Amino acid sequence: MNPPAAFDPIPGPDDLAAVDRDLSFHPSTTAAPTVLTPDQVARFNRDGYLMPFRVFTDAEAADLRAYFDRLLARYAAEGKDSYSISTAHLRHGRVWDVLTNPRITAIVSDLLGPSVVAWGSHFFCKMPGDGKTVSWHQDASYWPLTPSKAVTVWLAIDDADRGNAAMKYIPGTHVLGHLTYQLSETDAHNVLNQTVPDVGKYGEPVYVELRAGEASVHSDLLLHGSDANTSSRRRCGLTLRYTPGDVRAYMGWQDKGVVVAGEKPAHWAHRPRPTEE
Repeated sequence: MNPPAAFDPIPGPDDLAAVDRDLSFHPSTTAAPTVLTPDQVARFNRDGYLMPFRVFTDAEAADLRAYFDRLLARYAAEGKDSYSISTAHLRHGRVWDVLTNPRITAIVSDLLGPSVVAWGSHFFCKMPGDGKTVSWHQDASYWPLTPSKAVTVWLAIDDADRGNAAMKYIPGTHVLGHLTYQLSETDAHNVLNQTVPDVGKYGEPVYVELRAGEASVHSDLLLHGSDANTSSRRRCGLTLRYTPGDVRAYMGWQDKGVVVAGEKPAHWAHRPRPTEE
């Protein structure tokens, strides 16, 4: 199986319409978590996210940031932009190591259960003065997965705050099901091609302000986005995607899988660590 292209194409609405998806929230049923508390599991079910988690020390975070600096320079030399490093665990061993790191997968397993597949890794890097927004959206809306049980761990490569366009959530929106969106594919200032309109009616946003080496985790149905970075500071995060093993993937996405907890599900691949790095 060959790795996907450097930037995986986002499935279009017509492609996804052919997949019979269950786009409803399935709360965590973990009764005896190992690293989270029962209260944290309950808060995830209620709010759709948890934060912050200190995953890496300052020294480890600095080393990871230096690695990303080199990786970004390499992609830029190939003519790609700062959002192009997608499904990176299939070609970069260092990213595979982060995706499968027990400090992260233990948190995820407490939410998803004993069978967990890691399948996504994408650097979202807003350069200084970038000018591009990530519009309000639900991750599950883009993904050919069913049922909607996936979570995203957003690992801060740089410090992220409101000044350099930290991500933002609207708590509780994960229980509303699949929300109506407008296509925004012609908007050059929007990283994504879907925008959920009029989100003010769902409540006030919470900003995901993290230090480098810290992480948040959110449901695939939680409304989230980020403003344009108008500052002189970069804001990079590595998104790590996980799902329970009973979730089915379509359009070849099952080939991205790496089993990080439990036995290998028949439907998912278990990709080995790349030899590069």
